Order: sequence, then structure tokens, then C-alpha cells
Amino acid sequence: MTGATVWLTGLPSAGKTTIARALADRLRAEGRPVEVLDGDEIREFLSAGLGFSRADRDLNVRRIGFVAQLLAAHGVTVLVPVIAPYADTREAVRKRHQALGTGYLEVHVATPVEVCSVRDVKGLYARQAAGELTGLTGVDDPYEAPDDPDLRIDAHERTVAESADAVHALLVERGVL
Repeated sequence: MTGATVWLTGLPSAGKTTIARALADRLRAEGRPVEVLDGDEIREFLSAGLGFSRADRDLNVRRIGFVAQLLAAHGVTVLVPVIAPYADTREAVRKRHQALGTGYLEVHVATPVEVCSVRDVKGLYARQAAGELTGLTGVDDPYEAPDDPDLRIDAHERTVAESADAVHALLVERGVL
């Protein structure tokens, strides 16, 4: 089986994890080996102790990319719903995959900050607005949206199922499935 890493990047509350979990369910039902490397879980278990400075965010993304590449090289479809705010770090992860002959696809979950702040799944936007939180990606910390992702999903204009279907179609088109 062909494995690959599918990195879903986007703002907090854009829908990255929701789409990844829906797609993972579909892939499992199809008999595919799949893992979801959720950013919150990775921070708790693999990157505990890292903060949110640029250096710490970069290290976190590189660690996740390393694990994703290992799994993908062994035939797993790895779904990575992680913000990864900096383009150069995402590109470094892509290049590592390419250098090792492992598939890598970047999906930009392009939900506008105005929609994300209303969704506010974790209460981050409310905390930032109340002055309790600084460094919120896309608000008072940079988010460098991909210039040329493999797929851009306007998740605020589609259902979760439609978004997951679009990623699935990309995987078929690129020969991963």
C-alpha cells in the first residue's frame, strides 16, 4: 500500500481536525491504514514543554513531520490537522518527504478568521479578545497561508462530508488510493 502525509493547515477552528477525522473514518471503512496526528494531542505527548514562540512552533511542526513521514513510508495515510503557521517550515517538511520518496500533500482549510472566531471551538478567540491570550495564530501572530497548496477547501462553504470527499478525491487523483 502507498502511504502519504496529508497536512491540513489553516487557522484555529477552521475545521482541520473535523475534516481529518471524517476522512479517517472513511479510509478505515475502505480498509486503509490511517492515522490522525492531531496537533493538540501531539503537543500533550510529543512536544510537551514547547511554547508558542516561532522556534517552538517550528520544532513542533518538524517533529510532527518526522513522525508523519515515518508512518507514511510504511504505507499509512497520515492525516495531520495542524496549523503549521509558517510557510518555510511547511516547505521543510515537504522537502524531507520528497527527499525520502514519501508522498506529501498540503491541504489549506481556508476558513476566514471571521468564521473561525465565531466557531471558536476551544474558546481561543474569546480569550484573545478578553486580553487573556496573546500569540493567537491569524490574529496577533502570523499565519502564512499556502500560496500553492495541493488543495484549497473553503470549509465554511461546504459540509464536513463534502470537504472530506474533496481530500479523498485528491488522494485518488494523486495515486495514494
